Amino acid sequence: MSELKYKLLALDMDGTLLNDNHEITQETAKWIQIAIRRGVHVCLSTGRAVFHAMPYAVQLGLETPMVTVNGSEVWKAPHDLHIRHLMDPALIRTMQEIGEKYNSWYWAYSVEELFNRERWTDNIEGLEWLKFGFNTEVDEVRHQIMMELQQLGGLQMTNSSPVNIEINPAGISKASGVAEVCKLLGIEMSEVVAVGDSLNDLAVIEAVGLGVAMGNAQEQVKEAADLVVASNNEDGIVEVIREHILKGE
Repeated sequence: MSELKYKLLALDMDGTLLNDNHEITQETAKWIQIAIRRGVHVCLSTGRAVFHAMPYAVQLGLETPMVTVNGSEVWKAPHDLHIRHLMDPALIRTMQEIGEKYNSWYWAYSVEELFNRERWTDNIEGLEWLKFGFNTEVDEVRHQIMMELQQLGGLQMTNSSPVNIEINPAGISKASGVAEVCKLLGIEMSEVVAVGDSLNDLAVIEAVGLGVAMGNAQEQVKEAADLVVASNNEDGIVEVIREHILKGE
C-alpha cells in the first residue's frame, strides 16, 4: 500500500460534514472511519464552539486535534486545549452597540457559553470572548455593519452563511488553526485536504494541498477551491475520501 499523499482531512461542519438536518449520514461516517483506519487524521474545523462540536467528534470517535470557533481555539485532542485567542471585551461591547444600532440579530461565544441578542450579559468585561456574529437578511444593513467593523480594525471578518458576518481577532482563521494542527501532527499544510462551503473556509481552502468546496458552497469558495464535489446532502465528503484521498489505494 503506497504512502498517502494527504495525511490530514480538515472538515467544516455546518453545510459540509453535516447535512441540512445537522446530521452526519451513515455513509459519510463509514468513509471517515475507513480513512482513519488507513492512517488519515480527521480534524473538525468549525465556526462552532467546542461544546457545540464535541457531540459530533464523539459520534465519529475522533481523538485527533480539532479547530473550533474559526481558529480561535485549537485542541490537541478532545478536552485538551492547545491554544486560545481571545477578543478584547471593549470590541465585544462596541459590536453589541452596532448590533443594536442597526436592529440586527447578533450573538457571541464566550469560552463558556453562547450569548445572543435576546440572552445577553451585563458582565462583558468579566468574560473571555472568542467570536462575535451578526445575522441579517437585509443586504444594505449587512453592508453598513461591515463598513463600521472595517473602521474598528484588528478584526478577521468572514461568514458561515450568506446572511451573516463572523468576527474573530485579526489573523485568526481556520487556516491559522489548521496550521497549528499540522505542527502538532508533524505534517505540512501541503499534506492537508480541507473541505468547506462558506467564507470562513476560504483561507484554509487556499492554504492547503487540496482545497475542496462542497456543491452547496458559496460561489467565491467554489472559485477558490481546487475541486468542487457533491453537496452536503449528497455525501460530498464520501467523494473526497474515496476519489481523492484513498484513490489508487
